[in-house]
Amino acid sequence: MLELLKESRGFDFTGYKRPSLVRRVQRRMADVGIESFGDYRDLLEVDGDEFTALFNTILINVTSFFRDPDAWDRLRTDLLPELLARRPEGPLRAWSAGCASGQEAYSLAICLAELLGPEEFRARVKIYATDVDEDALAHARTATYSEREVRSLPPDLLSRYFETSGSRWTFRPDLRRSVIFGRADLVQDAPISHVDLLLCRNTLMYLNAETQARIAERLHYSLNPEGTLFLGKAEMLLSQSALFTPIDLKNRLFRRVGPSRAPLRVTAAAPLPVSAGADVPAALRAEAIAASPVAQIVLDATGRVVLTNHRADTLFGLSPHDAGRPFQDLEVSYRPVELRSAVDQAHSQRRTVWIRNVEWRRGRGEREWLDVQVVPLRSPQGVDLGTAVVFVDVTRSRQLQDELEEAHRQLETAYEELQSTNEELETTNEELQSTVEELETTNEELHSTNEELETMNEELQSMNDELQASNHELRLRTDEVGSLNTYMDGVFASLRVGVAVVDPDLRVRVWNAWAVDAWGLRADEVVGEHLLTLDTGLPLQRVGAAVRAVLAGEGDASLVEAAVNRRGRPLTVTVTVSALAEAGSVTGAVVVMEQVAADRAAAPGEG
Repeated sequence: MLELLKESRGFDFTGYKRPSLVRRVQRRMADVGIESFGDYRDLLEVDGDEFTALFNTILINVTSFFRDPDAWDRLRTDLLPELLARRPEGPLRAWSAGCASGQEAYSLAICLAELLGPEEFRARVKIYATDVDEDALAHARTATYSEREVRSLPPDLLSRYFETSGSRWTFRPDLRRSVIFGRADLVQDAPISHVDLLLCRNTLMYLNAETQARIAERLHYSLNPEGTLFLGKAEMLLSQSALFTPIDLKNRLFRRVGPSRAPLRVTAAAPLPVSAGADVPAALRAEAIAASPVAQIVLDATGRVVLTNHRADTLFGLSPHDAGRPFQDLEVSYRPVELRSAVDQAHSQRRTVWIRNVEWRRGRGEREWLDVQVVPLRSPQGVDLGTAVVFVDVTRSRQLQDELEEAHRQLETAYEELQSTNEELETTNEELQSTVEELETTNEELHSTNEELETMNEELQSMNDELQASNHELRLRTDEVGSLNTYMDGVFASLRVGVAVVDPDLRVRVWNAWAVDAWGLRADEVVGEHLLTLDTGLPLQRVGAAVRAVLAGEGDASLVEAAVNRRGRPLTVTVTVSALAEAGSVTGAVVVMEQVAADRAAAPGEG
């Protein structure tokens, strides 16, 4: 699945700590109801939108303004003034790597604007902020935050550096132009160079030790001599003492040491000069290949053998009759090493494939060691022409290596004999060394545990934020429903007619105040009961038939019934039955009971 993410979307998560990565991916799988990674990989291949949801789950964008205030205070009061004293004029460059939604980049902008003043800040400062999450960068570019997100800012800084718009706060546009956001992957993309201050906070702790070491070298390359590195509270760089020295270990502030280590660059070898108009005769070319001391087999684009040289014929027992045969039919394609897959790999990846230290046993127990080079051949226009399989004899090199190892073993034996004369001292030294190693191991384990706890803490904080937002939304919906229920109760209570609402099973859902006063049955006694089982002064058999007809879709019904109210007085009631429709389908019926006007005049104050 990680290979799919890397190939299709360019995200390389293989350097992330596996327990945290598995936990985040399993959380997303649980959200979509998938249990196995294989099934989830299938979902990713057919649903492009799922990539976005997965990235948002893996990339934990938990940040805030002036996060870890003590560390920011040390940076603002000591290190930034020291940097400005060393650089009284000229441009100042800073880089916020793993900036998430931009709060730390803007926090640094506020610190520098406080020290330099807004005008000099705009003239001198450039802050580069990068992340791999495009959604977080889009949020950062707007420079607009909610009241909850700016809660950690002191009120005086909030009023000076932010403009309010309703319930949102926007960073000052004149200072915002000095903060440049862009997508960059610390593992794969080139680092920003000539940086005076580098913030990489709570990013390294998600990565394994090997990836952390690679990124540390990139960060070292980015910083100017004596540049400052600001890490998160769970990140230590204990194994990078040759690159960084601590300024304030408690607050995770480091200074770059040592010369620059430029990233490795691979340069293509310059082509050999060829005299203008010189054509190499085909016979000379063929004889030169045939006489080469390095065994070589050349295949065409269809995988058939085109030519072999004398060394290859001797080494693998080939003959001129093998020319034109499919390479896979020859024994050399799978012995001494499997070459068919290597040929396919070289063409699919368009690069040379090396297979080193291949043991080749010939007749009479002879052994040779070969390095195999599979080279895809392409025309200047990029068209596949074929493949060259080159076998380099490294037997002598292997023999020298074995002899060197034997010499080392003999030297070790002599050294052990020499050491026996000082056994007691060496034993004491080994015990001390073992203790030191145990302490270092314990320290590394504690550091790793601390990083893991910090990661889990950020995950919990992210989940808490989500739950708070959901809770707020639910509370608003509950208030709306409560207000609506109160309003509807008032409407039903104010009606001068009786209203009963029934569901398709004729069970009462609403019973208003007129019906309570007329029939003497309270709403809590009626709601949930079958309409035809109610003990009222209104004959309900004909009413029930009318309700069933309405529920069956036969249209509204109206009838006049003689009834007796709760005081035993006779009255005439007009009953109107209407269908209750929701989303285009009948979900119940509304029964309206209205006393005839003559009855109300004859019996005032009743009903």
